[in-house]
Amino acid sequence: MDWAEVHERILQGEDEKTEFKLWPAFPKKVAEAICALANSGGGLLVLGVNDAGEIRGVEEDPEMAQERLTSLLQNGLSAPVQALLGCATVGASEVHWIEVRHVRRPEPFRYGVRFYVRRGRSSVEPSSAELQELFNLFGLVLTEEQIVPGTSPADLDLEVFDSFLRRLSLDLEEEPRLDRLDDLRNRGVVAIDDGAPRLTLYGLLCFGRQPQSFPPTRSAWVQLVAYAGEDRASEVLLSGESKGRVDEQVERAMGWLKSLGVREEYGPIIRTDHPLVPLRAFREAVVNAVVHRDYAVLGSKVLIEVFRDRLDVTSPGVLPNHTTVASALAGGHPRTRNELIANYLMTRGLMEVRGRGLPIIAREMREWNGTAPELVSSNEGRYVRLTLKLRA
Repeated sequence: MDWAEVHERILQGEDEKTEFKLWPAFPKKVAEAICALANSGGGLLVLGVNDAGEIRGVEEDPEMAQERLTSLLQNGLSAPVQALLGCATVGASEVHWIEVRHVRRPEPFRYGVRFYVRRGRSSVEPSSAELQELFNLFGLVLTEEQIVPGTSPADLDLEVFDSFLRRLSLDLEEEPRLDRLDDLRNRGVVAIDDGAPRLTLYGLLCFGRQPQSFPPTRSAWVQLVAYAGEDRASEVLLSGESKGRVDEQVERAMGWLKSLGVREEYGPIIRTDHPLVPLRAFREAVVNAVVHRDYAVLGSKVLIEVFRDRLDVTSPGVLPNHTTVASALAGGHPRTRNELIANYLMTRGLMEVRGRGLPIIAREMREWNGTAPELVSSNEGRYVRLTLKLRA
């Protein structure tokens, strides 16, 4: 990155990938910013510029400043950070920049004993949900790969598993088969825990006979409520529970929505029946909630609520892997929290190509009633809520 590119970033201002610091912030604030950028997919740190984008410069010998920055990158954090350094003379002083690269590591970076991530324009310590997501992102044991205590291969519905393999175009009769347990282990369905085979969360939720029968998964289902008014104080018209495997949860939620009836429109000659929202949009909303919810958040369910004017789909956790609301709605840079579960639903034909879900919902709603879906991620990291407006 040269000075022209850096200057353009300065003119655009700070964002989740760009931060400005004045040199007196060295080393603590600089190290925190580097740590946050390294943990959030990389970015640009510009030194000698204030928060308003005004260039103040670094009043230190350029070679000495570069040496200090190099030492900080190599020794200041829990592990060396991959980055490119740059410097340009602006007026009577210099501006330095650090282009932090994205790197795969076994664990996130720390400055001292603390982790930092980017949240909007700031480098902050992550919430508990963000910290779990951070460890997932850096390749430690993903939530969906964690072992569910008390389970065994006997809790699997092997017919469902074999049906899944057939959908992958595997010929179960002609291809030489591995030992059944090895096959389950290789596909992430089973893992060995202290010498005993146990189901992973993925294995239980996608192939289990009774997925909600164990403490870690008792809330891994979809709750459905329809109200007469526009808030939860209104009379409850209909409630339901969508349990079972993740594909069954999606299909049962679809059935529940259809049970609410249709909206009738009368034309000059014929009557037209309409569902409350486009069924394809609703399916995508439920699939997104089931796939992207944070299964490490125990005790919380996916909640679907139908009000007089809208339909809300609320999912536990934050947007996966530091995805922003704007990028999620645009379908940019799709990042799935639970890759194995997503692949299962794609194979089952219930999930679109990765990253197309929200754009499809947006198109369906635009054609349906001229509205756009609304997406909210709570500041506390507790939930993500998608809202679809009903027809007037």
